[in-house]
Parts: sequence; C-alpha cells; structure tokens
Amino acid sequence: MNIQIPNSLSAINKATSVPQYTDMVAHAAQGPHIISRAEGIRLYDDEGRSFIDGMAGLWCTSLGHSEQRLKDAAMKQFDELTYTHIFAHRTHAPATLLAEKLTKRAPESITRAFFVNSGSEANDAAIQIIWYYNNALGRREKKKIVGRDRGYHGVTVASGSLTALPYKQDDFDLPVNDKFLRVTCPHFYRYGRPGETEEDFAARLAEEFESLVIDEGPDTIAAFIGEPVMGAGGVLIPPRGYWPAIEKICRKYDILLVCDEVINGFCRTGEFWGSETVGGVQPDIMTVAKQLSSAYLPIGATLVSEAVYDVIAENSPKHGVFGIGMTYGGHPVCAAVALETLKIYEERDTLGHVQSVAPLFAERYAALAAHPLVGDARSTGLIGAIEIVADKETREPFPASAKAAPTVYRHTMENGTFGRPLPGDIVAFCPPLIVTESDINEMFDALAKGLDLAEAELAAHRCAV
Repeated sequence: MNIQIPNSLSAINKATSVPQYTDMVAHAAQGPHIISRAEGIRLYDDEGRSFIDGMAGLWCTSLGHSEQRLKDAAMKQFDELTYTHIFAHRTHAPATLLAEKLTKRAPESITRAFFVNSGSEANDAAIQIIWYYNNALGRREKKKIVGRDRGYHGVTVASGSLTALPYKQDDFDLPVNDKFLRVTCPHFYRYGRPGETEEDFAARLAEEFESLVIDEGPDTIAAFIGEPVMGAGGVLIPPRGYWPAIEKICRKYDILLVCDEVINGFCRTGEFWGSETVGGVQPDIMTVAKQLSSAYLPIGATLVSEAVYDVIAENSPKHGVFGIGMTYGGHPVCAAVALETLKIYEERDTLGHVQSVAPLFAERYAALAAHPLVGDARSTGLIGAIEIVADKETREPFPASAKAAPTVYRHTMENGTFGRPLPGDIVAFCPPLIVTESDINEMFDALAKGLDLAEAELAAHRCAV
C-alpha cells in the first residue's frame, strides 16, 4: 500500500474534504494544523503563516519561543551533568539552588520543595502528601479533599479526580473514590444570585464550604484545593474576599490549604503568585509548573510548609523511605533551565513589565463587553477571557451545537492570533509575559474581527435559544 502524507495544511484539507475546525471528529479526519517553528511571541505553520501565540503555548511559554539564555543553560548543564537522580539523600547543584530560590520567593509559609515533571504530577504528589501527613498524625479518617466545580488540577487518576470538568471525569470513572468533594465555583457572573453583591457571593460560598465541613465532619476533611484564579475552567476570577474567607475556615478546622499555582505562578496574574493577587493567603502546600521553565523543559514542584515537612520527616523512618518520587523529578538539565528562568524574571523585572502592560490588556478586554456576543469580559494581569452568550440580558448561552467559542476561535486564528476555546463558550488569552502594548493591540484587533465574523455565522443559532 502506498500511503502519501500531505506536506501542508491545505493539502490535508483537500485530501479529506472536511470543513475546518468543526469538532473533534472533524479535526481527526482533516489532520492537524502543523506548527513548524516559533520565535518570540509568534508561531509559524508549515505554510509560513504567522500567528501571535495568544495562549503562551498552554499557559506556559512565559519568555516566548526563542530565549537564548534558556537554550544556553540547557547546553551548559548537558556538558556538566546530564543526569543523576535525587533519591536516597543524593542531590545536585541545579536542584538544590532551584529549591532554595523557589522557597525564598514563595509565600512566607512555604519552606520546602519536592520536584516533579508537570502540574498534574505536582497535584498528584500534593494529594499523596496530604494523606500521608494525616496518617502520620494518626488521623486515618481525615482524608477528604474539597475542590470547586470547574476546577482544573491535572489528568492523572488522582489529580483528575479533583479536575471537576465533565470531559476529564465522565467516562474515565472519576473521581476515583468518595474522598474528593466539590463546592460551588466562585464565578460571580454565572453563579451569583439576583441582587447579590460580590461580597455577598463570597460570604455565601464561604458559608457553603463551612457547612460542608460540619456536615461531613471536620475530622474527615483534610484539605481545600483551588487555583487562586481558575484557568482551564474559564479564567474565573474569584469575588473580593473569597480567598481570605476560605483560608479562615481552613485554619478554624485544621484543614490544609492548597494553592494550585500551576497557571497562576510567576507573574501571570499581576503579582508574582496568584495567592498574592487574591488577598495574600498563606498556603500550606503550593503546586507549580508551566512558567517555572517557560515550558522549555518539563518540570514542576510541590512546595510545602515546614509544619507539613516536619510531620513527613518524622514519619518516614517508620517505612525506611518517603515512598514517592519520579525518575526525572528535579532532572539537572530541567532544573538548570528553571533556575535560569527565575533569574531572568528577576533581572528583567518581568513582574514590573506585566504590571505596566496589564492596564491596556484590561482596557481591551473591557471594551469587548459591549459586543453583542460577549456576556462577560474579565482579566487580571496577563490572563483573561470573554464569555459568549446568545442573549446578553438573560445570559442564555448558545446551544452546544452552535459551537460558539470554537467559531470565535477559528475566526480569530484566521486573523493571525491563537486564543483558546474553553468549556462554557469561553475564549481565553494568556500571552507570553514578554508581550508588548503593540502585540496586545494586534491580539485584540484579531479577536474583535473574530467576534464580528462569528456574530454573522452564529445568527441563525439564536433562533434555537
């Protein structure tokens, strides 16, 4: 059999005769959009077309796609030490220095680092640490972990049990057991009640969490986990006062507070950590990945407080070892690149740059709120989203068959910018942190054109609402 592989996107489309960007089945039939190279904040496909990478890859390429210092850091480390593990009381300089730098820059409560390869693994490790910690304290029933509807925490069996999005749980038999609980998503636009202020909404959700703790029994609730600003669930910014209220309840009932900073961390939300952006909460456990290495190499970490670490350390002699670890956790080359990434953030004042361009980012988002398709427009730092609706007054969504968010995404992409369609008919932007004001204007011009083109295409679907 002679199988010919098309060498361009247009050839793939002609070969399959399938309309572009309709659904997953159509995508599989037509073949992928092939990205062949990247530079700065731009991606280039195999036909030479240029696109602004409005999603920083998958929320992660913070320094863009051609940072020479990160390439040099990797090659230097390859020349010095390609690999050694960090098991059995062994370590190496890049992992040691990275742990020191991370914990010094972390919230005051955090003092120790455990290295993994991804955000999913970081949250998986956090779950294991939470259970191990409570067993070490003799609290065998204190194992339930409370997350939020629409939260995203990864795709392993354990972290996927916390990811409260249907596409990750339905037909995967998740959550895996009854130790994973949920409370209401803190998205005021969708879940606030008529006449309720943001402060009222925050107080109601805090009361809901405390009621759950009391109903389940405080001696069964081990931890509360959340992204300070929710990412893959729709870039959902919590109401004022929400996180401090959640932290207060955690302290009242001796519940560990876990901040998932996998997307939020490293300047993304307008402060160095998302937990600073939402009120300066002090987590017992933090999980980080993505922008830790600007996605140049895979690395993540589960960061813990000294109190959590001490319990783990005291219990480990019982087993002779602390029984989790990854072959490539703290890989010397990955750690060297992450260390250089943190140095760049400091030397170039990346946080200051984010804060200087964020007002324009927010202004361009706010302007989209007037568009007939946009029900809500929101942002913080350099992450934001629009929520598409069929009726602005009632907030009624389009029928699922309309594929409203993919339609806006497609037209925005055709105008030279990649965003990301998310569940709930949401289109997100999360550009590299090196983005300029000119880049921001170009991104939003493309999104505005995409919305206008999508409006005409979606008009017929309004009748079905």
